Amino acid sequence: MTQAAAAPDGSSRQALAAGVGCYVFWGLLPALFMLMNHAGATPWEILGERTLWAAPWAAGLVLIAGQGGHLRQVLADPRTLGLLTVSALLIGTNWATYVWAVGNGHTLDAALGYYIIPLFNMAAGALLFRERIDRFGLTAIALAAVGVAVQTLAVGRLPLLSLVLAISFGLYGVIRKQVRAEAQTGLLVECALMAVPGLIYVAWLHHSGGGVAWRTPGATLLLATTGPATVLPLALFAWAARRLPLSTVGFLQFIGPTMSFGVGLAAGEPLTPLRALSFVFIWAGAVAFAFGAWRAGRRVALR
Repeated sequence: MTQAAAAPDGSSRQALAAGVGCYVFWGLLPALFMLMNHAGATPWEILGERTLWAAPWAAGLVLIAGQGGHLRQVLADPRTLGLLTVSALLIGTNWATYVWAVGNGHTLDAALGYYIIPLFNMAAGALLFRERIDRFGLTAIALAAVGVAVQTLAVGRLPLLSLVLAISFGLYGVIRKQVRAEAQTGLLVECALMAVPGLIYVAWLHHSGGGVAWRTPGATLLLATTGPATVLPLALFAWAARRLPLSTVGFLQFIGPTMSFGVGLAAGEPLTPLRALSFVFIWAGAVAFAFGAWRAGRRVALR
């Protein structure tokens, strides 16, 4: 029996609410990065500042949760620390790719990447955690796969940026589901590991006369928002991912890219008819998955 199946109904509802909340946060994140780009910050400066500001926010969550003792246990466990190091590398790769994509006018490509993640989650859930995929889930996977193929035709190449985003975050979810650490504690360790290269880069950037942060109060405050904008949704995701089946997490994942898709269009990114067709297939897959989830939930309610 999975954790989600064993959890009380109230706990399951809380996990579902946390999952929805984190994806709404992520759906609006491109708008924040675009604002920073407009202020003169490069994608790499945003990434460096993000790693620095995320660490103290993550530490604050650990203090609020009273998990100091648990943090010491995690740091003393080589296996847990090793898994968190891997998850930090994966989420760091995801951050770098995403910030670069938004800063260079590829928000729609980033949205496609996050539409692909549910395919990974459903497959991983079936292969690693024996979660059953019904015919609606299989239909959703097939439709989304067609959408990715059409996207490849539309841009004339394999959508590598989208695939890097999908694989890095998909694997991150799998690793975090295996880590024996509370959400806040695991997140702090990840942020602390990423803050080291972030500090080195930011120090070098300002020593060489670059960067916009720390030069004016407004720019500093703007870049500082990357802390809560990063930590709060990640904490919600890590908490929910340990309590929900990967297939459910995959369904919720459609919220974020749909909002990001709208942000990309509002920013004026081009959408050719063939690219639009690819998203139609992906959205059809989302509808098929949602209908299957609704049918399954209805059957359980009628028992």
